[in-house]
Amino acid sequence: MNENKIFNELILSLPVIKERHAPGSTLYNFLKLVSLQEVQSRFSSIESDEQDFGPFGNIIFPYRKMGAIDSMDLFGLDELIIFSYYWCNRNRYRRVVDIGANIGLHSLVLDRCGFEVKSFEPDPVHFELLTDNMNNNKCSNVDIKQAAISDSDGEAEFIRVLGNTTGSHLAGSKDSPYGDLEKFSVRIEAIKPLMEWADLFKIDAEGHEGTILSATEPQQWQTCDAMVEVGSERNAETIFHLLKEYQVNMFAQKLNWERVNHMEEMPTSYRDGSLFISKKDSMPW
Repeated sequence: MNENKIFNELILSLPVIKERHAPGSTLYNFLKLVSLQEVQSRFSSIESDEQDFGPFGNIIFPYRKMGAIDSMDLFGLDELIIFSYYWCNRNRYRRVVDIGANIGLHSLVLDRCGFEVKSFEPDPVHFELLTDNMNNNKCSNVDIKQAAISDSDGEAEFIRVLGNTTGSHLAGSKDSPYGDLEKFSVRIEAIKPLMEWADLFKIDAEGHEGTILSATEPQQWQTCDAMVEVGSERNAETIFHLLKEYQVNMFAQKLNWERVNHMEEMPTSYRDGSLFISKKDSMPW
C-alpha cells in the first residue's frame, strides 16, 4: 500500500475549482481521466487489500462486478466531487442519511468524515456487500438497513436489473426497464421521520427521488440539505415545481453549482451531475 498523493490532492483541490465542475468541460474531462487511471491502479483487485484513499485514509474496497457496471465506476469524478463536498463540510453536518447506498462507498466516506450515518439499501445482494464493506472498514458510525426509502412505511415491489444492478429500482420509478429483470418485495420506510433526524441527505433512488422529496414538508428543509441524482425529466419537473413551491433553493453541478431558476437548467440524468438542495443562498464549499 503506497501513499496516494493523487487522490489526496484531487479531493482537496476540487472545492477550489467548483466553478469548473460542469460535466464536459476540458478540465472536467482531464480530471476524469486522471482519476480513472488512479482508480484502476488502486481498486481493480478482488483481494481485500488496503489502499490509501487520500484524506479518507486507508480503505478496503475489493473489485466487484454488478452487471455492466463495476465497483470502480463508483469512484467516478462526479462521486469524487461529492466526496470532496463531504470532506470540506465535515464540521458543518453531523447526521447523514445515505439513500440508495449500493455497496457502501458513500457510507464509508461519510464515516471517515466523522458523520453519524443511516444507510439504506433494498437489494439483498448489494446489502450483503454493503455489510461486508462496512465491517471490513470498521465503520462504527454507520447504521445499515435493508430497506428502500419512499413516502410511507410498508412493502413495495423491487425490480432488479440483472444487466446493471446499480440501476435496480422500486416498481414504477422508471418508465421502461430493459433487459433481464427479477421482481420481489422489499421493505420501505418513510422519508419524513428521517428529515427530523438528519441534516444532510445523499439520494440516489433510481427514479424514485421525486416521490421521496414530495413526501417532505417545507419546514423540514430549514435544517436539512440534500445531494440528489435526478434520473429523468419527469423527476426533474416534479422536484423543480415542488421546491419552487417550498421556496427551497436548487444548485446544479451542470451550472457549476449556480442556482437553478428555470426548468431547463435542471439535471435530467446522471450524465448531468448532481443537484444540491438547500435553504442556503449558495452551496457551502
